[in-house]
Amino acid sequence: MKGLYLVTDRGLCGRRTVEDVVLLAVKGGAAIVQLREKDVPTRSFIEQASRIKEILAPLNVPLIINDRIDVALAIGADGIHIGQEDMPYDAARRLMGPGAIIGLSVETWEDVEKAQKLDVDYLGVSPVFETPTKTDTKGAWGLTGLARIKAFSRHPLVAIGGLHRENAEAAVRAGADCIAVVSAVCSAPDPLSAARELSGIINDALLKR
Repeated sequence: MKGLYLVTDRGLCGRRTVEDVVLLAVKGGAAIVQLREKDVPTRSFIEQASRIKEILAPLNVPLIINDRIDVALAIGADGIHIGQEDMPYDAARRLMGPGAIIGLSVETWEDVEKAQKLDVDYLGVSPVFETPTKTDTKGAWGLTGLARIKAFSRHPLVAIGGLHRENAEAAVRAGADCIAVVSAVCSAPDPLSAARELSGIINDALLKR
């Protein structure tokens, strides 16, 4: 699991639909997509997730649903991303099955230590830098914190929070296997070009590591 990881935010997509941004991002090289919706009815969420799955499945790009295991199960998503206050990992694994991708956010060192006992597919290191798209966290890890987690953890790391083309390479050098972005692609005037540039930076940095 490596490369550019897109996390959607409909409020940042401007005149484009989330589906439009997802398609452009994947054409630009996004390797995985997480659909994140906090304020839409369940039926609307399921309908949107189904449309995005139809876009991604032929391209072999995994679709991850944020938090909502019911939505993930309803549309047969590839996986789920859960936070520390969401459904416990063991319950999520029972529901999603052994083949599903399950990611877990870590916001404190205690979270990192506890995660070593879990067979999650990746840790979401959140946030690496302060960001207006995620304000309910316990402080930024920084590159030093990211490197510390890499040295300690047995899991692949997805870095998220304040990441963009100027600091993505440094985050990979510090230990990130995936760089997750929200506004850097969703808010870009040209999401395809933004994704292409970011994925190139990330993939080059991974090759050099």
